[in-house]
Amino acid sequence: MQGPLLEYRPHMTPSRLTADSLSALRGTARRDALAGEAMTRLDPMYGPIVWAPRFNALEELIFTVLTQHTSDINAEVAYKSLRKIFPTWMDVIEAGPAEIAEAIKHGGLANQKAPRIREILRIILERTGRLELEFLASMPLEQARAWLISLPGVGKKTTGIVLNFALGMPAMPVDTHIYRVARRLGLIGLKTNVDKAHDIMEIQIPPDEIFRYHTLLITHGRQVCKAQRPLCGECPMADLCAAKPVFEKAFQAEKYRRPVRAGQTL
Repeated sequence: MQGPLLEYRPHMTPSRLTADSLSALRGTARRDALAGEAMTRLDPMYGPIVWAPRFNALEELIFTVLTQHTSDINAEVAYKSLRKIFPTWMDVIEAGPAEIAEAIKHGGLANQKAPRIREILRIILERTGRLELEFLASMPLEQARAWLISLPGVGKKTTGIVLNFALGMPAMPVDTHIYRVARRLGLIGLKTNVDKAHDIMEIQIPPDEIFRYHTLLITHGRQVCKAQRPLCGECPMADLCAAKPVFEKAFQAEKYRRPVRAGQTL
């Protein structure tokens, strides 16, 4: 992976972290040990994971804007429609917001996203004289991040996706799935907001492992550590998870609240 390295904090992670050894750790040391253990245990479940860009940086940026407040499936439909109707980014700049909104209508919030996408492209062209973002890879990470965040509607998650997915830079995107998993496992504090979670999680593992870390956690959040009914019995981190007893108690209470059908045993 390309890009400058962060100040990674080395941590001591036993080959198999136990609840007892974890209980002896506090603060940053505890979170970092959990991060390393999560990668060790989740990799056999979801790996191997290899970084390979799907889009160039500008394509990734526009696609990620389209994913905001909708599913990836809807965003993909909207993105394909946008590129079919407007083959070049200059075509998008020269189009009216209503035309762009019509092209991306299947992605949701089209009337808000259309002028935003057009303005992002216009600003990039005005600042650089071209419609591409590969030059960001030659910048220090924080400078590249600041450049992207200065664009309308672009926050830390979108910036992290562009820098990491398209350019291989060590930026950690934190979406709702990762945020949920991180809070439950104790990778971040329960009161940590999403913006701060990016900063904390970005230095929990080596910079060249960030894409793998992100992918393992987001996949786990989608498939096992679900929002409403997490599948704790299938989780390889269950013995270290602070949230597991809470869910077990809730599920048990729910079981006994349900009416008993004829022939059913509790």
